[in-house]
Amino acid sequence: MSLIDRVKNIILTPKTEWPVIDREPGDVPYIFTNYVAILAAIPAICGFIGMSIVGISLPGMGTIRMPVASGLLNAVVSYLLTFITVYVVALVVDALAPTFSSRKNFESALKVTAYSFTPFWVCGSFLLIPGLRFLTILGLYGLYLLWLGLPVLMKSPQEKSIGYTAAVVISAIVIVIVLGLIQGALFANPRMM
Repeated sequence: MSLIDRVKNIILTPKTEWPVIDREPGDVPYIFTNYVAILAAIPAICGFIGMSIVGISLPGMGTIRMPVASGLLNAVVSYLLTFITVYVVALVVDALAPTFSSRKNFESALKVTAYSFTPFWVCGSFLLIPGLRFLTILGLYGLYLLWLGLPVLMKSPQEKSIGYTAAVVISAIVIVIVLGLIQGALFANPRMM
């Protein structure tokens, strides 16, 4: 299946796409090179363009831009941290499986994690225009995808999937905050021009 078809299907018809994904291989190199590496580039590239090339227009101050070198380094670090985030969240999904009477299977955990991040990455295109950054909130649709995917891929009982989803989301938030703090420390007070 092509990347575009997978993105379209997971976003528009997730109930029928999750069973298809369940039957596919889920090894780390395949998922990371054929899916995560491509889609995770969207917010990294668009964020770089939006902050370093387009810039933010402020009344009375003009346009403020992040220096290209800082913006590029920030984009690369953000891109690399995405792989860490997906992998660690997949470890959490797998580790929590027995708690919610689900199947412990890292390949399935990686698939449900990676494909649930799809809306977030696609919505990264809104970072091109800083005034549209607020639309990245639409990436929260991934929470719904996670909720639908856990019963199919992790064989979670339907009655436990809300709790399982909530536990994964809370863990993912903590992971993202910690990695965001690390990234923020690396790029504290970038000089804007």
